[in-house]
Amino acid sequence: MTTTRRTVLAGSAAVAAATVVGAPAAQALARPDGRQKPTVVLVHGAFADASGWNDVATRLIRDGYPVIAPPNPLRGVAADSAYLASILATLGGPLVLAAHSYGGIVVTNAATGNANVKALVYVAAFVPDQGETLLGLQTKYPGSKLDETALDIRPYADGVDGYIKKEAFHDVFAGDLPRTTTNLMWAGQRPSDVRTLQEPSGPPAWKTIPTSYLVARNDNVLPAAAQRFMAQRAGAHTVEAATSHVAMIAKPAAAADLIKHAAG
Repeated sequence: MTTTRRTVLAGSAAVAAATVVGAPAAQALARPDGRQKPTVVLVHGAFADASGWNDVATRLIRDGYPVIAPPNPLRGVAADSAYLASILATLGGPLVLAAHSYGGIVVTNAATGNANVKALVYVAAFVPDQGETLLGLQTKYPGSKLDETALDIRPYADGVDGYIKKEAFHDVFAGDLPRTTTNLMWAGQRPSDVRTLQEPSGPPAWKTIPTSYLVARNDNVLPAAAQRFMAQRAGAHTVEAATSHVAMIAKPAAAADLIKHAAG
């Protein structure tokens, strides 16, 4: 079984382990110099769940970092940010937040005003300024293949959800993973309420918190040009990888190394 297939199929076990290690008792883990290692909070984006961080979490846990990978509700920018902020409020000690894709707008808002958050890490993620929207940033530069033709729209009681169509999922979302893997990812994808696309972001935490960014050069969801623009604007320490939108799955070592660099 390939590493990428293990990433998808072993989701519950690794995320459960990550959550246990992220418990308060584990926060006493220290560096060789005696300083407390920060708890790393891994935040997933739309069309995905926390299992996408499994291979990154495995590397961080192996190196002694407390890790928690909470669910992102994907119901709206303000609601999702408030939910994450409530989780952060239960965690003591220093925190490093790492986000993928839509998760970027969530950590940008949830970390604002939280003195425990010492670093932000964006992996092919949105880094909005106040008042900006996902749709505005996604379409600021050409190249995204995630448009209305790639989506299945399904109403629910309180709104409308968007799913990536099966025939588009591999090429749009994760072109450098095997189709056997992306077929499973498509089947288990978690949709986002389409209202999140035009919901404005609030005051950004990256203006006061050190920031790092991993640019996915072959991203068909969020164009690399948009990623570079946001990273530069945030004054981020930036690295790049030749990978699709799911950089943390296709290049877990690069993502984990960037998080450890941000953690000091």
